[in-house]
Amino acid sequence: MTALAPRYWGAHLLALVLVAAAAGLGWWQYAAYQAQQEAEARDLTRAEPVALGDVMGPDDPFPAPSVGQPVTVEGTWVPGGTVYVEGREHDGTDGYWVLTPLAVGDDADAPALPVVRGWVASPDDATAPPEGAGSVQGWLQPAEGTGAADVDRSDDVVPQVRTADLIQHVEQDLYGAYAVVDHDAEANAALVGADALEPADLAALPRAAGSTGLRNLLYALEWVLFGGFAGFVWWRYVRDLTTAPAEPAPSADEPEDRPVASSP
Repeated sequence: MTALAPRYWGAHLLALVLVAAAAGLGWWQYAAYQAQQEAEARDLTRAEPVALGDVMGPDDPFPAPSVGQPVTVEGTWVPGGTVYVEGREHDGTDGYWVLTPLAVGDDADAPALPVVRGWVASPDDATAPPEGAGSVQGWLQPAEGTGAADVDRSDDVVPQVRTADLIQHVEQDLYGAYAVVDHDAEANAALVGADALEPADLAALPRAAGSTGLRNLLYALEWVLFGGFAGFVWWRYVRDLTTAPAEPAPSADEPEDRPVASSP
């Protein structure tokens, strides 16, 4: 018996519809879960800015929950520590971040926070770094550690925002973090106008809480299980159709050929 006989088409169609519906609904719930995760991550970047000192000190490890937190920093620019971070994309074009440290506080020799002022296609396009006292508002980011090596320490180009690479270009200690200037913040209007740089994109977004969108994720798993169960039932149905029933074996007590009693 073939499972492709026309009288079985309705059962096959029903199975395909159930599996497809379960897959579609599962994907929809998973997409909703991802959307909620991304929405919560963006919310922190839009939070009210706080002073850098309220988040971390110069010797503190980076506080993981503060990725993307807007912070305000006041201090003195360290123009001689300006570097260009290669391999940074903006609007589909590869280029460089322009980074200048800002010594935090009133002492020009105090530990400095690396500040990404913006993006350029080439270091030659960058404007002169700011000097003297300055203040900035930006998104706090953890120092990077991709493992890329700085093959030429004699130039001002670095492969990543890593403290071990940046410390070669300054005379003071550095924070274990950096800030990306918010070009839309009113507090940065003078700096952004003087730099004339393109805004840099955030390298790291805040992580959403593990419970964010958890219900949607569980619904997605339920639909996956339902689709798997429907597919299993359909497979068993097809297997039963295509498996011929076994012939009953003759009984050991009853021979196959019984003698027929003759008439008297």
